[in-house]
Amino acid sequence: MHTTTFDWVEHYPAAVSVCDTQGTIIAMNRMARDLFAKDGGERLIGTSLFACHPEPANAIIRRLLQEQRANIYFTEKNGVRKLVHQTPWYQAGRFAGLTETIIVLPPQVPTRKRG
Repeated sequence: MHTTTFDWVEHYPAAVSVCDTQGTIIAMNRMARDLFAKDGGERLIGTSLFACHPEPANAIIRRLLQEQRANIYFTEKNGVRKLVHQTPWYQAGRFAGLTETIIVLPPQVPTRKRG
Protein backbone atom coordinates (compact mmCIF):
# COMPACT_ATOMS: atom_id res chain seq x y z
CA MET A 1 0.00 0.00 0.00
CA HIS A 2 1.28 3.45 -0.92
CA THR A 3 1.29 6.04 1.87
CA THR A 4 1.86 9.74 1.59
CA THR A 5 2.77 12.53 3.94
CA PHE A 6 0.62 15.03 2.04
CA ASP A 7 -1.59 16.86 4.51
CA TRP A 8 -4.66 17.09 2.28
CA VAL A 9 -6.85 18.91 4.79
CA GLU A 10 -4.28 21.71 5.15
CA HIS A 11 -4.48 22.32 1.39
CA TYR A 12 -8.20 21.54 0.94
CA PRO A 13 -9.88 24.39 -0.98
CA ALA A 14 -12.43 25.09 1.75
CA ALA A 15 -12.18 26.33 5.34
CA VAL A 16 -12.14 23.43 7.82
CA SER A 17 -12.27 23.99 11.59
CA VAL A 18 -12.56 21.38 14.33
CA CYS A 19 -13.76 21.71 17.92
CA ASP A 20 -13.86 19.27 20.82
CA THR A 21 -16.94 18.25 22.82
CA GLN A 22 -16.75 21.46 24.88
CA GLY A 23 -16.64 23.76 21.84
CA THR A 24 -12.92 24.51 22.08
CA ILE A 25 -11.30 25.02 18.67
CA ILE A 26 -8.57 22.37 18.30
CA ALA A 27 -7.64 22.66 14.60
CA MET A 28 -7.99 24.93 11.58
CA ASN A 29 -6.68 24.44 8.08
CA ARG A 30 -5.01 27.18 6.04
CA MET A 31 -8.27 28.38 4.46
CA ALA A 32 -9.98 28.62 7.88
CA ARG A 33 -7.05 30.53 9.35
CA ASP A 34 -7.20 32.93 6.40
CA LEU A 35 -11.00 33.25 6.55
CA PHE A 36 -10.91 34.13 10.24
CA ALA A 37 -7.66 36.15 10.14
CA LYS A 38 -9.41 39.34 11.35
CA ASP A 39 -10.67 37.39 14.37
CA GLY A 40 -7.23 36.01 15.22
CA GLY A 41 -6.64 33.26 12.65
CA GLU A 42 -4.39 30.59 14.12
CA ARG A 43 -4.61 32.23 17.57
CA LEU A 44 -8.23 31.03 17.70
CA ILE A 45 -6.96 27.47 18.27
CA GLY A 46 -7.46 26.76 21.96
CA THR A 47 -10.29 29.28 22.34
CA SER A 48 -14.02 28.68 22.68
CA LEU A 49 -16.41 28.78 19.74
CA PHE A 50 -18.85 30.45 22.08
CA ALA A 51 -16.62 33.55 22.28
CA CYS A 52 -16.75 33.85 18.46
CA HIS A 53 -20.51 33.79 17.95
CA PRO A 54 -23.63 35.69 19.07
CA GLU A 55 -26.07 33.91 21.37
CA PRO A 56 -28.47 32.62 18.67
CA ALA A 57 -25.55 30.80 17.02
CA ASN A 58 -24.26 29.58 20.39
CA ALA A 59 -27.64 27.99 21.11
CA ILE A 60 -27.36 26.07 17.84
CA ILE A 61 -23.77 24.99 18.61
CA ARG A 62 -24.80 23.78 22.10
CA ARG A 63 -27.65 21.78 20.56
CA LEU A 64 -25.36 20.23 17.92
CA LEU A 65 -22.83 19.24 20.60
CA GLN A 66 -25.51 17.85 22.91
CA GLU A 67 -27.42 15.95 20.22
CA GLN A 68 -24.28 15.02 18.26
CA ARG A 69 -25.88 15.94 14.97
CA ALA A 70 -25.16 17.85 11.78
CA ASN A 71 -26.28 21.26 10.56
CA ILE A 72 -26.04 22.64 7.04
CA TYR A 73 -26.98 26.03 5.61
CA PHE A 74 -26.11 28.74 3.10
CA THR A 75 -24.96 32.21 4.09
CA GLU A 76 -24.45 35.31 2.00
CA LYS A 77 -22.48 38.47 2.79
CA ASN A 78 -21.39 41.20 0.37
CA GLY A 79 -22.62 39.11 -2.56
CA VAL A 80 -20.53 36.06 -1.60
CA ARG A 81 -22.48 32.86 -0.96
CA LYS A 82 -21.08 30.12 1.22
CA LEU A 83 -22.17 26.62 2.13
CA VAL A 84 -21.61 25.86 5.82
CA HIS A 85 -21.59 22.22 6.93
CA GLN A 86 -21.17 21.41 10.61
CA THR A 87 -20.99 17.73 11.46
CA PRO A 88 -19.87 15.47 14.31
CA TRP A 89 -16.49 13.78 14.24
CA TYR A 90 -15.51 10.67 16.14
CA GLN A 91 -12.32 9.29 17.62
CA ALA A 92 -12.11 5.56 18.35
CA GLY A 93 -15.87 5.38 17.82
CA ARG A 94 -16.67 8.08 20.41
CA PHE A 95 -18.12 11.51 19.72
CA ALA A 96 -15.19 13.95 19.80
CA GLY A 97 -16.77 17.27 18.73
CA LEU A 98 -17.76 19.06 15.54
CA THR A 99 -16.13 19.91 12.25
CA GLU A 100 -17.16 22.93 10.23
CA THR A 101 -16.50 23.16 6.51
CA ILE A 102 -17.16 26.45 4.73
CA ILE A 103 -17.16 26.41 0.94
CA VAL A 104 -17.33 29.61 -1.11
CA LEU A 105 -19.84 29.04 -3.89
CA PRO A 106 -19.60 30.40 -7.42
CA PRO A 107 -22.44 32.74 -8.46
CA GLN A 108 -24.30 30.01 -10.33
CA VAL A 109 -24.24 26.54 -8.80
CA PRO A 110 -25.96 23.97 -11.02
CA THR A 111 -28.20 21.30 -9.56
CA ARG A 112 -27.81 17.90 -11.18
CA LYS A 113 -30.63 15.50 -10.53
CA ARG A 114 -29.60 11.87 -10.53
CA GLY A 115 -31.69 8.77 -11.09
